[in-house]
Amino acid sequence: MRHFFRTDYRQDLGLYKSNRERFWYALLLVLLIVAPMILGEFYVGELGGLFIFAVAGVGLMLLVGYTGLISLGHAAFLGIGAYTNAVLLKQGVPFLITLPIAGIFTGICGAAIGRPTLRMSGLYLAIATLAFGSIVGTIFQKWEHVTGGFDGFAVPTPYVFGIPLDNTTGIYYMSLVVLIFVMWIAANLLRSPTGRAWVAIRDSEVSAQSMGINLARYKTMSFAISAGMTGLAGALFAHYVRFLAPDAFDVLLSVQFITIVFVGGLGSLRGAILGAAFVRLLPQGIAIVRDDLPFGIGRLPGLEPSLFGLVLVLVILFQPAGLNGMWLKFKAWFQQYPFKRMVSGRRQKSYAKSERLR
Repeated sequence: MRHFFRTDYRQDLGLYKSNRERFWYALLLVLLIVAPMILGEFYVGELGGLFIFAVAGVGLMLLVGYTGLISLGHAAFLGIGAYTNAVLLKQGVPFLITLPIAGIFTGICGAAIGRPTLRMSGLYLAIATLAFGSIVGTIFQKWEHVTGGFDGFAVPTPYVFGIPLDNTTGIYYMSLVVLIFVMWIAANLLRSPTGRAWVAIRDSEVSAQSMGINLARYKTMSFAISAGMTGLAGALFAHYVRFLAPDAFDVLLSVQFITIVFVGGLGSLRGAILGAAFVRLLPQGIAIVRDDLPFGIGRLPGLEPSLFGLVLVLVILFQPAGLNGMWLKFKAWFQQYPFKRMVSGRRQKSYAKSERLR
């Protein structure tokens, strides 16, 4: 098994553990850059949607996975970012200005909802954010002269340095750039005292407060940054769907975001990417096997949200570390091969059972 021996305190604060890890990430970036030149338009569009969901997943991971605050209202933040970007574009504001404004404005909204819910946690906080999402959805429906109401809102074509982003390839590259930026921001935040304070709050609020951490300040900051990143995803989502309607930002979308975090693996930025890939690929998998399912199961209404809930429960019960935990296990197994003894896992499992019987 490969071990990394550190000789400098600054190595603990580095973004990469080794040059080998830096090489693989650089290779992955090169493959993502050349992917639209090889893949068809459908697959490029699906990857663009995956990047958008990954941006929102990274934002929610900071809130749920690192701060320990559960939110069921992030679909509302996605909608706020989408409508803010679209309305400003309609007023003639350039896209390179509307994109950060959408993120900043959504972050302010996140701070506004985070501040009054400081004393809430767990189920109570989830219900409060769910109510916030319902209120925002009603605003989208009733504010017709701005959002278009149920008639919808056609999103104007964005331009970057005079180049129109009216195809899947343009949205793909823009989403990739935003995802890399968001990942860089999140990774640096988690290495800073702010990120360490979030983790301390997640592990124990009492212990964090006893160490001098201002709970109100850091919780509000977590809500604001998480909402701001989701607002950036919303601005990209508006151009991905090209037509906004209030029913696009319902509670099912918030459940999908929660699924990204838990299935990907709590407390892992890589898990947010893996969870987004799972959420984007699951509907395609359902569409492929829907006609082959027995007893008319494929035609049942609500099949997709039911599967999301089932997968979420199974992951929590049998694989709490999520897809990222599975990846780390496979990686450790291959690093130890052929010295890995498969029987050792069974012995450890039987030993644990005997311990429980005592």
